[in-house]
Amino acid sequence: MDFRDLLAYRKAYELSMELFEISKSFPKDERYALTDQLRRSSRSVCSNLAEAYRKRAYPNYFFSKLTDSDGENSETAVWIDFALSCNYITNDVHSSLISRSEEIGKLLSFMMQNPGRFGVKTN
Repeated sequence: MDFRDLLAYRKAYELSMELFEISKSFPKDERYALTDQLRRSSRSVCSNLAEAYRKRAYPNYFFSKLTDSDGENSETAVWIDFALSCNYITNDVHSSLISRSEEIGKLLSFMMQNPGRFGVKTN
């Protein structure tokens, strides 16, 4: 199995790409602030998850990279909150994005609690 086949990865990637598209409409003066931070954190969810999966031969590393991915997912939710507070997105869009972020968080948590199901050798 490839990391791209993981449900958490697919959902995180889809959310990241949607955030990319949405953030194109943000004001230009947010380019190096909110827009950049939102894009970076959402992409980091995916990259840390991919790295965790590739390093699954090392249980501690697997867990560490998944917690990094989960942290980036939480950071993404904060930037989504800021986008709402700045009136760059609607309440409906915010609710949808946060719901998807929470789902990704649950999937990451499941992976951390069940590493053996993802090829990690547990004692």
